[in-house]
Amino acid sequence: MLDRFWPRALFLVALAAPIAGCTNQLVDTISVSPTAQTISAGQTFQFTATGIVGHGTNHPSTTSNITDQVTWTSSLPSVATINSSGVATAVGTGSTTITATINGYTGTLSASATLSVSSSGGGVGSVTGITSLSVIPGSQSVATPGQTSQFIAIGTNSAGATVDLTNQVTWSSSSVQIATVGGNTGLATAVNQGTVTITALYANPNGGSIITGTGTFTVTSGTSQQFTSVEIIPNSQSVSASGQTGQFIAIATLGSSGLEEDVTNSPNITWISSIPTIATVTSGLASGNGVVTGASVGTTNITVELQNPTGGVVTGTAQVSVALTAPPEPLLSLQVIPSSITVNNLEGTGNFLAVGTFSTVPYVRDLTNTVTWLSDAPEVFPVSSDSAATNPGAPGGVVTAEGSGNAVIIAEATSTDGTIQTATGTFNCPYVAYVPYSPGNPNANPPIPPTQEVLGSCNQETIAPGLLVTLTVYNEGLNTSNWEVTAPSATQTPDVLHCGPGWTLGGGGGGSVCTATYPLDTTVTLTAPDTGAAFGGWSYNCTPSDASGNPLPGPVFWTAAGPNYCTVTLGGGTVYSSNVTVGAIFN
Repeated sequence: MLDRFWPRALFLVALAAPIAGCTNQLVDTISVSPTAQTISAGQTFQFTATGIVGHGTNHPSTTSNITDQVTWTSSLPSVATINSSGVATAVGTGSTTITATINGYTGTLSASATLSVSSSGGGVGSVTGITSLSVIPGSQSVATPGQTSQFIAIGTNSAGATVDLTNQVTWSSSSVQIATVGGNTGLATAVNQGTVTITALYANPNGGSIITGTGTFTVTSGTSQQFTSVEIIPNSQSVSASGQTGQFIAIATLGSSGLEEDVTNSPNITWISSIPTIATVTSGLASGNGVVTGASVGTTNITVELQNPTGGVVTGTAQVSVALTAPPEPLLSLQVIPSSITVNNLEGTGNFLAVGTFSTVPYVRDLTNTVTWLSDAPEVFPVSSDSAATNPGAPGGVVTAEGSGNAVIIAEATSTDGTIQTATGTFNCPYVAYVPYSPGNPNANPPIPPTQEVLGSCNQETIAPGLLVTLTVYNEGLNTSNWEVTAPSATQTPDVLHCGPGWTLGGGGGGSVCTATYPLDTTVTLTAPDTGAAFGGWSYNCTPSDASGNPLPGPVFWTAAGPNYCTVTLGGGTVYSSNVTVGAIFN
């Protein structure tokens, strides 16, 4: 009897095992989403674990969220940690593997994702790159003073990721007499009846941008504050009987809090002149109230009456004196700064400024881009008159030397009454006479002259407008440490062109590619001094010469140690090029 029982019992146990397994629904596979994610240090991110159950003949495959059933781990907690709910928190820069593990149908199952943490720029735990900030909820209300509501601040960065910044922003209320808000908590508390704006302010680290978000908080009942006084500022003004105007403003004080409020254009305020025939005052407008206009000689009082929300009126007064004197001109004077500018080179420029003095604040204003600029020699010394309205960013008052001599530069401004104010400055480009070169002559100009008899200069008679050539010099070799090329200007100014790191005057090296402007047909001598750089020759555009600019007969046209010279004629003949490039070889 016992022998017959054991096989039957074993069969029942074996049959029961798969039934118990289907009841527990052990998963066959597991996955983590997303498989890769990038966030900044200090941010958090929610990972999700999904399990699939597919074993059993009578049970089709099912998918379920098993985020709270798996065990979460981070391979590098110094980069990011993760809690039991799958929320990862970025700690430091780098990359870590986030793994979810669970006991499945076939044993232990796991799935992984990669989490990359970018530098926040502000140290561990900071949040950067916030481009927008939302206050949630956008509006809320409470019934009575003393009640509270919680606001939260959610930031969004340039990658679209969001982060809770509630405790990292600065919270403020537009009126603490109606409601207060915790400076770093977002908890608003009702004080009195009314509506306030709740603002959250976040500053991106390391001098980054300031981002704000707002919400509204309403207290539906309670005691409204009453205005206890109103003051007119200033308390007196003097205007002309010819129709000159003046502006008054009204400042009211709330009794319980002492808060001051500009009520000049409040719908509950009325402006009154005691003698309108002497001076009138605007009232009842949506804006522009409190403007007095002189009409006849005398004195009148200006009164404001402010109606409180629950009744009662507070008043304030000021005085206006009206005289027969003509009103001062809005623009009293105009000055050009500096009074004189001198340049020594063709195409040299100088910038004049125009400064106006006014009878009303602001008393001193920069009018450079609003005045009209004129030159008494516009063909030789043209001046720009671009205004900010027609060409934003283009400065006015810029004079360019197209010849020699001097010019009077005029700034002209029209006042509001139609009168014109002017101011002048002088612009100079002196002609520099040519001094022939001779050995031992310290006054030679330049010390090493070009081959032509007379150099081009600021002389208007030798220059046709637009016939200018740009000379460009650069190094064709590999030397980046001590090469140098120099050349004078067309007006004899030495070393206007100074190219290369070997140039040590004026506080540093010259540019790697240098340019200078000359008149058409000018011949310029370039100098490559002895700086220790190994010289290897000039390009075909420049003729090797001696120190006086005379072409070398060859066959030796330069020395590696230097100094070396060459001459280049810019344009000329029937062929004209606005740009000539000379390459020097330093290795």
